[in-house]
Amino acid sequence: MTQPIPAQEPEFAAFVALDWADQEHTWALEVPGAPPRERGKLEQTPEAIDAWVAQLTARFQGRPIAVALEQARGALLYALSKYPHLVLYPIHGATSSRYRAALFPSGRKDDPLDTDLLLDLLVQQRSRLRPLRPDTEQTRKLQVLVEKRRQLVDERTAQTNRITDLLKVYFPQALQWFDKLGSPLAGVALERWPTLPRLQAEDAEHLRQFFRQHHCSPERIQQRLEEIPKARPLLEDPAIIDPSVLMVQALLQVVAALRQGIAALDRSIREVFADHPDAPLFDALPGAGPVLAPRLLAAFGSQRDRFQSAQQILSYSGIAPVIARSGQTQLWIHFRWACPKFLRQSFHEFAECSIPQCGWAKTFYARQRAQHKGHHAAVRALAFKWIRILFRCWQTRQPYQEDLYLAARERRAVPLSRRPLRTQLAAGSAPPACGNAQDRELKTVGALLKSLMAGA
Repeated sequence: MTQPIPAQEPEFAAFVALDWADQEHTWALEVPGAPPRERGKLEQTPEAIDAWVAQLTARFQGRPIAVALEQARGALLYALSKYPHLVLYPIHGATSSRYRAALFPSGRKDDPLDTDLLLDLLVQQRSRLRPLRPDTEQTRKLQVLVEKRRQLVDERTAQTNRITDLLKVYFPQALQWFDKLGSPLAGVALERWPTLPRLQAEDAEHLRQFFRQHHCSPERIQQRLEEIPKARPLLEDPAIIDPSVLMVQALLQVVAALRQGIAALDRSIREVFADHPDAPLFDALPGAGPVLAPRLLAAFGSQRDRFQSAQQILSYSGIAPVIARSGQTQLWIHFRWACPKFLRQSFHEFAECSIPQCGWAKTFYARQRAQHKGHHAAVRALAFKWIRILFRCWQTRQPYQEDLYLAARERRAVPLSRRPLRTQLAAGSAPPACGNAQDRELKTVGALLKSLMAGA
């Protein structure tokens, strides 16, 4: 990820821009005080990249070279990161696109033009760009592991949704009897009994033994055994059932492979996280657990100068709303759309998981709901407060202690409601939850921001 610009940048021997492509990149080079610009093409192969960098190194005698490219991660950026004298400046694709649209309203576009515009941004607007400064190897590995795990989880969800759609057509009872389709129980059961008639033909004692082997409760087993003989098939058309059964069995194998992949990533995450020096800061957070604690560590990273204030990470993560106003339009406070989605998701999920595990978080969430805020708006408000707390713990390297936090709130006289927070928690009371109000996030986020700023 990009980092703040150092106080004094090196004296660059040259400036280079690369317009990324899948097979071949267009590049432009400018030497300070020695126009005109040079241009060329670079193949996306390890040998071509190494030869190109070696040529630049020999030409400029190993002095620093600034390189701009439209890639924050990927094959080209990773390939160039191994050369210490190349200072990489990742430029967001939307930045270069809007810059091009401002200069060429007609929509003109070609690779040499895009490369020149990237080079203009690097040479003329470098003070507004951030060079890439990689985190520690351990932290970067953890960041990649947690993101890859989430990708597999999302893929498993997509495949189980496809299985759900198929079962609704010919075997809807399986959705009630086998619980989560991503579990080993559902996979083995649907492999052995793919249709309702096959399941009903099985001996009841064998079914009871099967469910016991998968650690099902006696009550749940008895309920299934009573419902299975009474069930009726939704349809009996082999033209629909047979292809659906084959498709479900194929998807079940995919889900099983994804489950094994997730388990392997979990083991690697545990090993890397346990050895990380910042693990104690996130390991004991209420509601974090073995999944979210590494994700929170990956979100903050190891470089303490990466964020200068909690507001920076609130804005960067997308938890803080956006304020838009001008002389002719009314003030508009809205949800932040442009942000790293996985980062925002990590903070959002942690805040949600902290509600049943943390007394003040539960009280704060209930109060937000009592003010007719939707569930997700209330969780984002809670995440707003958590990030401020975690930022302080991260900066000071002191683990979170709830007693110290509650005492500090009382000293500052900022209770979560009219009664002191400790009194509420001792009495076990909380503001009444509102009914099933529709989540009008865009209309209520203004009031949300005011309440956040008042209680920060």
